Amino acid sequence: MKIFGVGMNYREHNKELAETLYNVGVTEGTGESPAQTFYDVLTNPTIFTKCDSALTRPGNPFFLPSYTKRCDYETEIVLRVGHMGRSIPERWVHRYIDAYTVGVDFTARDLQKTLAQNGLPWDIAKGFDGSAVVGEWRMIDDFDKLQNLNFHLDINGKTVQSGCTSDMIYSVRKIVSYISQFFTLKTGDLIYTGTPVGVGPVSIDDHLEGFVENEKLMEFNVK
Repeated sequence: MKIFGVGMNYREHNKELAETLYNVGVTEGTGESPAQTFYDVLTNPTIFTKCDSALTRPGNPFFLPSYTKRCDYETEIVLRVGHMGRSIPERWVHRYIDAYTVGVDFTARDLQKTLAQNGLPWDIAKGFDGSAVVGEWRMIDDFDKLQNLNFHLDINGKTVQSGCTSDMIYSVRKIVSYISQFFTLKTGDLIYTGTPVGVGPVSIDDHLEGFVENEKLMEFNVK
């Protein structure tokens, strides 16, 4: 099983990411940062991978790593590959994705910041054991609805992050088609489609609940 992630797929999150990783604020009079301008001219999704040992299955706890002082939640819609495919045209993507859920892409933010500022890969900050949490799966009955899903994350009963897939920079069809140009997608592979604005840290004993269209699909504790 392979786990793919899409970085920088929501415009407002890109602004907060630029400020967090590169200490870059907005340019006076424009409301945008230089890094945000860079993200906007990208013509293809930014893809990263996680190891299969990153998967935390529904209901299992997330164990906060000892090697990070700030571990951030990133709430996302996650897709599951239902059929093997390679070089999939966008118009046929619906034939290869069979289910979706909400998940959390955990990020060791302090490690990511150090790596980013030194021009190094982010693998240890994004792909560590347990860092890919998923909720309960729902089968897809109308593929086009995937591009208009509202989702949110509650921590200890308070909503901390929310988004809608209609705000994605790169659509579900674009993401799946693009990944399949480089990697053969196999049954059971997972694709995290990107996180909206509002990421933040978790602490031991936090209780997280993830919702899609107000249906709770994910619930777990931080240990």
